Amino acid sequence: MAAGVLGATMALAATMSAGTAGASALPSGNNIPLGGGYMGVGYTQDSKAFAPDTRQLTLGAPGAVTPNAANPVGIDVSHYQGTINWTSVKSAGISFAYIKATESTTYKDPTFNANYLNAYNAKVIRGAYHFARPDLSTGAAQATYFASHGGAWSADNLTLPGMLDLEGGCYGKSAASMQSWVLDFYNTYKANTGRDVVIYTSASWWNSCTGGWGGMSARSPLNVAHWTSAASPTIPSGFPYWTFWQYTDSGSVSGISGAVDRDRFSGDSSRLLALANNTP
Repeated sequence: MAAGVLGATMALAATMSAGTAGASALPSGNNIPLGGGYMGVGYTQDSKAFAPDTRQLTLGAPGAVTPNAANPVGIDVSHYQGTINWTSVKSAGISFAYIKATESTTYKDPTFNANYLNAYNAKVIRGAYHFARPDLSTGAAQATYFASHGGAWSADNLTLPGMLDLEGGCYGKSAASMQSWVLDFYNTYKANTGRDVVIYTSASWWNSCTGGWGGMSARSPLNVAHWTSAASPTIPSGFPYWTFWQYTDSGSVSGISGAVDRDRFSGDSSRLLALANNTP
């Protein structure tokens, strides 16, 4: 590892709390060191740098959250959470988790294998995610790497389709080029796994970096990042509703030391299982 990259990585690590990265000192866009990406690392920067779409889902609309057991709750994690007690996580009421697997075409999260297996053994429905680096290689190359390093899928009641994490700057790409990159990733991932990849992003990133493109709404479920106590999140242009909602980066869950991202699912547990198993 080059000294500059090592220094950047150490600087990033210095901003972390015991469980997650601090929201007050996030690296911007293309300055995230390789391996330093995780769900939400670019959210604060996106919100400052881009003009948000202010549309809101209303209660009763598709995907609206109501505070009851009909909407399973989840988390997303990476190596920043350290060692996780997945039995305690399950006992705390967590139904699902997205776990960082890969970044670009060379990096695999060092805790992925343990997290993925231990979550499975604890009966937490889990999926893998890939932190996108459109500046480093093609969407096809990154999708191929992801699918063969943790992002594969099987109908076993406990595996969600893989997720593509898009955030933290436009990586020097025009909206048209970014659209092509995302579609390239999607097509290659689906060819490798048979599943539609889930898209994780914020309204501000998607609207700015893809131009509010509607080309993925019929292909990919949406995991929207919007850290708010509101009853529903802001939705990116081009998506009619959300499937997952990352509503905070500062949750607390038994079995995890420190803060962790918290997520909600838009349907009930039967719909979560249907998404996992690719059934109607």
